[in-house]
Amino acid sequence: MITPHSVGTIALDVSTLFVIATCVSSLLGLVLLSVWRQERIRALAWWGSAYLLGGFSVALWSLEGTGLPIPSGFANALLYLACGLIWNAARVFHGRRVLWVAMSAGAVAWLLAQGVPEVMAAPAHRVIASSVIISVYTFLTAFELWRERRKALIQRWPALFVPVLHGLVFLAPVPLASLMPDEDGIVSLATGWFAVFALEAILYVVGTAFIVMTLSRDQVLRLQRTAASTDPLTGLFNRRAFFEGAPQLAAAQRRKGESIGALVFDLDHFKSINDRHGHFVGDEVLKLFATVISGNLRATDLIARFGGEEFVVLLPGGVDEAAIAAERVRAAFEEAGRVVGGRALGATVSVGAAAGDGTSDISALLMEADAALYRAKALGRNRVARALPGQAGLAAAETTPETPVTVAGIGTSHPDATAWEEAQAAILWRAYPDECRGHETLKPTPA
Repeated sequence: MITPHSVGTIALDVSTLFVIATCVSSLLGLVLLSVWRQERIRALAWWGSAYLLGGFSVALWSLEGTGLPIPSGFANALLYLACGLIWNAARVFHGRRVLWVAMSAGAVAWLLAQGVPEVMAAPAHRVIASSVIISVYTFLTAFELWRERRKALIQRWPALFVPVLHGLVFLAPVPLASLMPDEDGIVSLATGWFAVFALEAILYVVGTAFIVMTLSRDQVLRLQRTAASTDPLTGLFNRRAFFEGAPQLAAAQRRKGESIGALVFDLDHFKSINDRHGHFVGDEVLKLFATVISGNLRATDLIARFGGEEFVVLLPGGVDEAAIAAERVRAAFEEAGRVVGGRALGATVSVGAAAGDGTSDISALLMEADAALYRAKALGRNRVARALPGQAGLAAAETTPETPVTVAGIGTSHPDATAWEEAQAAILWRAYPDECRGHETLKPTPA
């Protein structure tokens, strides 16, 4: 049995804690570098290097005074540089640039201060300077994580709490050192806090390593989801992402009791552009249109490339608002598409617009807009047409694909193209005589 007399107090040996901190920091640094080689997330390389440098600086600091030729203040400077590396690792993780000067400012300031004995000779000054430098870098790291707003606060709080707590622990000696009456008090304060610093530093590096691994896993999953939902050429949503997001937009409009609009865009004579200038120029036209449509619609509008030269948009509002937005995009693309890649193309787009309430079926709404697009093509292209009642059924019944108007000497013969136009006009004239009256060129030719 263990008697009460055999129980003693636990003494924290500072040297042992520093050895443990060095080993733990170095091991975690190697782990992060290993994960970086597998996942290729650049921030992990920065974080792993910071841990290795921090472990090395602590080991070097413990060897000061043993006769080794270690410059005064060099170990501390390496530790401050490691803190700057961790801060910039958080910046790199979220796609921000590296601030090289600010990253090394703490280390450079410490080395320069070593050349001013009247400043650094006082123990209180050294304690305050060290605490402030480490705390500033730690708070900057927490700030970089706070600026990342893609996650809810409840999911981000560990990434914020750990560095903030670390900064507060290292900042605590500053007011205490200012109140100490003599140098002996400062030495006693520093000696007493060394054990706290070493133990807290071990917890900090372990905690932040787990946080970094979690953030890295989330980033990989986010990149995978983005790749699965994004069109690689234009950067817009693909068909899958469109139908995943459409119910959410429709539900929002349903709750507000407002209409929802649909637009279908189709680039005019796109096959002829590919035939005349090659697919590389065709890709440039597609990317140009993606830029134009993204720049002329709201960030809340759901924009997707459905395939080929066809794009769709789902947006709040009725058919009037949808048509106004479509006309804005059409006019902007007509201007931007005059010259593409140094070639005079005169690229244009035709648009069909439709709208319904929040309970409308999205596929039916797109069919109505697609039928309106057919009519815009038949009326001369480079225009916006609104859906007419019952027009979706006509579009679904048409199975013949659209044949582009042929430029002389390229593609389908002119008689074939004319026959197709006449067939389109006959369908539209029989279905919508009132709409087509006034466009005598659309009147079907007697057999």
